[in-house]
Amino acid sequence: MDITYTKMGDYFAPNLVLSENVKNFRIGKYGRLRLKYLKENKKAEYIILNMNGELKKHLMEIDKLAKDRVEFLIKQQAERQNVDEKLKEKDQLKWVGMMNVRQLGV
Repeated sequence: MDITYTKMGDYFAPNLVLSENVKNFRIGKYGRLRLKYLKENKKAEYIILNMNGELKKHLMEIDKLAKDRVEFLIKQQAERQNVDEKLKEKDQLKWVGMMNVRQLGV
């Protein structure tokens, strides 16, 4: 990785630019949980990722993987317990209740 520098007064500052997909991504719940875990339990890994400029990318990947897994599990549980569009049309409150229970993990 080649880093270029710009002279600012008496100092040289690195020209660092994030890619567009990293700039516009907001870290979600699971990314923030991973960040907290790294800071509290894996300080060396956190420092290495941060120093290499890979921390945000790592948190983005973890967040996306976790969201995909949660969506898959909710869909799988809904199919297993016959929570479908027919139930939604027939009894909306029951459907909402069952979907909320799945998302909370109860």
